[in-house]
Amino acid sequence: MAIVVFDVAAFRERYPEFDAVSNTLLNAYFTEATIYLNNTDSSPVKDISIRALFLNMLVAHIAALNSGVNGEKASGLVGRVASASEGSVSVSADAGPSSESSWWYKQTTYGSAYWEATKPYRTGFYVPGSSPSMYPGHYNRRSFIRR
Repeated sequence: MAIVVFDVAAFRERYPEFDAVSNTLLNAYFTEATIYLNNTDSSPVKDISIRALFLNMLVAHIAALNSGVNGEKASGLVGRVASASEGSVSVSADAGPSSESSWWYKQTTYGSAYWEATKPYRTGFYVPGSSPSMYPGHYNRRSFIRR
């Protein structure tokens, strides 16, 4: 198997809103993205093209959180805007219904898309096969004689 190598040109084509972010910083965000999604042979995402898509989603998410979108600074708000007012400026943010593990991803549209797309990989995996027991054969049997 192989690992995904970050392609800055492909990333910029898919996410043109991050043109203001330098290549060096995007590469650093890619390295950070590999913390959240394993980019080795033991990754749960075996298909390299799918893994590349997921890693690019994570790079976009991390870039939006840290560098902002379309050349604007990152907002600093955590969560969705629940209410806003104009007179003496008031903004309220709400994380919305989310689990402890999903709130970080749902701060941006990129992270939310990643969270939904990776749903099949977050479920339990059934590995068929026997489980050898180290106990003697009679260990789990009920005794027919009561003492």
